[in-house]
Amino acid sequence: MRKIRLFIASSLDGYIARTSGEVDWLFTDSDYGYNEFFAQIDTVLMGRKTYDQVLTFGEYPYKGKQSFVFSKTVQAKDNNVEFVNGNWEGFINTLRQSNGSDIWLVGGAQTIHYFMKHGFIDELILSIHPIILGNGIPLIVNDPSLETALEFKDVKTYDSGLLQVSYDLKRKTTDKETVSKDIS
Repeated sequence: MRKIRLFIASSLDGYIARTSGEVDWLFTDSDYGYNEFFAQIDTVLMGRKTYDQVLTFGEYPYKGKQSFVFSKTVQAKDNNVEFVNGNWEGFINTLRQSNGSDIWLVGGAQTIHYFMKHGFIDELILSIHPIILGNGIPLIVNDPSLETALEFKDVKTYDSGLLQVSYDLKRKTTDKETVSKDIS
């Protein structure tokens, strides 16, 4: 089964973007493992708001990768992406069973919430930038049903103060059981 990996950056206080969606605070002085990660995936998943933000970057940054945008409303035409409008769970299960490399869940918050709620994220690679935004779009929304145990894999430190922490995600097998099982 293909792994879904959430490779994302946040501020120290847990925001992935400003309230406006801007990510102007992200460090761009180094790739911080991005190129190595990007070479390991062949599929990109994102929500519609993240897709809209990506379009402001100029040229589409994920060329050469199969790209899907999750949206409940938009059915646009774009040569770079395919839109997924219905039966997200069935689509994700089919995608994970298909041949290919790992899958990158780019964001955003609502899409991450859906994937977390359904136990679809296998790995979290979080680049924590040494900045406190005080407000913005949170990485994890306040939802008790998202309780998830994490298994530490690695941490990298950079001279810029950025920390990159990697975890495998574990989920409870049922609401009544306290034993967690590896979802990968």
